[in-house]
Amino acid sequence: QVHVVESGGGLVHQGGSLRLSCAASGFTLERYAVGWFRQAPGKEREGVSSINYADGSTYYADSVKGRFTISMDRNKSTVYLQMNNLKPDDTAVYYCAKAHWPFDGSRWSEGQEYDYWGQGTQVTVSS
Repeated sequence: QVHVVESGGGLVHQGGSLRLSCAASGFTLERYAVGWFRQAPGKEREGVSSINYADGSTYYADSVKGRFTISMDRNKSTVYLQMNNLKPDDTAVYYCAKAHWPFDGSRWSEGQEYDYWGQGTQVTVSS
């Protein structure tokens, strides 16, 4: 059975860092891309980053480029999102999601490309 479980959220002052983890089970990271999304109160869900081991591709939203880094540890079946220089606008619930196959990288930020979602982890950045 497929599961993705997020962890690592919390409260941090602006300029600080957090590392989110997405523990994957029931599927292999070698075959399926994994993405991170976020949703702030009153806003639509947006794609933050995605990683596709099959072709080595990573994707980032413009708003996080240069500050966030996505990576994976296949041995641990875990995808990470390292978030540096956090800003109050990064405050949101962050979700991890498994992509369906085949993965269309040009649509990495669209929720329809993903079929299993975690429960989310709250990230709050204070000013």
